Amino acid sequence: MEGSNQRLAALAQLGEVMRALGAHQPWPGHAIGLSRVEYEGLERAVGRAQRFNGWATEEQVRHAFAAWGEALRPAPIEAWLSRYPEGGASTRAVRNVGLVLAGNVPLVGLHDVLCTWLAGHRARVKCSSQEPELLPAVAQVLDRFAPGAAERITFVEGKLGEVDAVIATGSNNTARYFEHYFGHLPRIVRRNRVSVAVLEGNETEDELAALGEDVFRYFGLGCRNVSKLLIPVDFDVDRLFRAFFPWGGIIQHNKYANNYDYTRALWLLDRVPFLENGFLLLKEDEALASPVAALFFQRVADRAAAERYLEANAAAIQCVVGRGHVPFGRAQHPALWDYADGTDTMRFLFGLP
Repeated sequence: MEGSNQRLAALAQLGEVMRALGAHQPWPGHAIGLSRVEYEGLERAVGRAQRFNGWATEEQVRHAFAAWGEALRPAPIEAWLSRYPEGGASTRAVRNVGLVLAGNVPLVGLHDVLCTWLAGHRARVKCSSQEPELLPAVAQVLDRFAPGAAERITFVEGKLGEVDAVIATGSNNTARYFEHYFGHLPRIVRRNRVSVAVLEGNETEDELAALGEDVFRYFGLGCRNVSKLLIPVDFDVDRLFRAFFPWGGIIQHNKYANNYDYTRALWLLDRVPFLENGFLLLKEDEALASPVAALFFQRVADRAAAERYLEANAAAIQCVVGRGHVPFGRAQHPALWDYADGTDTMRFLFGLP
């Protein structure tokens, strides 16, 4: 396993590449660490992503690359790795770790791949059918900066094969399958989660506009997307429609529009009260997870009532957006140590027997 400084440098160089791709920059020269052919190969993978997943538009994929590029800067990488002094141990047994990745948002499985590589294990990676090319392409770039990385990261089709541990991400239904199939192994099994925003009522227009990023980015498909709002009793929801207006173009995406039309028709048939603005359906509902193109809200008496709701639903909430929580507009920019479901993936991997 490469030394800590070598790993940091490799990740930082990968971050530079991802920032350039996120900004849609042409090949910036050899200073980027890749040849023109290598860089443009990754560019082509970005452009092809939508062939496999209609939600993975070039804009959304480049946003994911830019977000990863922001995370993979030297200071946050160093802060992340410094949490694990055991990372320098060379006597730890190398294990085969199976990674079953989701594909709901671009590059959603990259964190598990990097964690497994950093922990010194071998990753056997089963990509989602919605994203078969992006992560293998990124892994090849990582190997360019950290020779030998590709030997530790194997992408498989079909069954994982013999593995010593598993990290699997899926729905609540597939989680039951994972628990049954991998129940004899050390494992992390992730289930459905959504995110919640808590409004105090006196948010600025800029804060509410930033909330739009948390709601609409990746078409609302990610576990870090805000699916539910907790708002004061007297909050004027028209403020949300005004703040979200810049996102109106999202309805031009056919898959999003189909979801909007379907849910709207269903609610009309069932005579369910809701509000709409042509690209978002707002419904007062105590449930946590709203359909695509819809956003649930619930009026609460005070901050204490909001906290009680969050506590009661903690097992299904990925993150909370609002003052004192994740800042508005930053839900899709988690720190490297903001682990899915709150389970420290690196600690799990370092602790494998």
